[in-house]
Amino acid sequence: MSSPNAGGGGGLSIDDEETAETRIRRLISEHPLIIFSRSSCCLCHVMKKLLSTIGVHPTVIELDDHEFASLPRPSSHGGLSSRDLAPAVFIGGTCVGGLESLVALHLSGHLIPKLVEVGVLLV
Repeated sequence: MSSPNAGGGGGLSIDDEETAETRIRRLISEHPLIIFSRSSCCLCHVMKKLLSTIGVHPTVIELDDHEFASLPRPSSHGGLSSRDLAPAVFIGGTCVGGLESLVALHLSGHLIPKLVEVGVLLV
C-alpha cells in the first residue's frame, strides 16, 4: 500500500502489524474523502479531476491487487468483484463506489451537499 497523494489531511501512518482490512478501515475513518486506486488506473485520474474542479482534493491510496479484496463494498453493488470497484471513493466513511457512481452522484446534484456535509468543501 502506498500513498502518492496525501492531500486532504493528516499523516498516513502505517503500522506493519495491521492487516490490510484494518488499515483500510482506519484510513477510511481518518479521511473524509479518500480514493483507493491502483497505480496504473486512469479512472482514478478522472475521479481526481472531477473532484478538483469542484474544489476538493481527496487523499489517494494505491492498493495492491490482493488489498482490494479488503475494501468495504457499497450496499448497492453486492455482486461486484474487487476489480470492478477500482478505483473506489469513500465520502464520510461511506463507500460511494467507482467512477460511474461518483459521476451519477454529481449529476443528480447530491455530490456537493455530501462533500459539504463531511466538511471537505466550504460554501
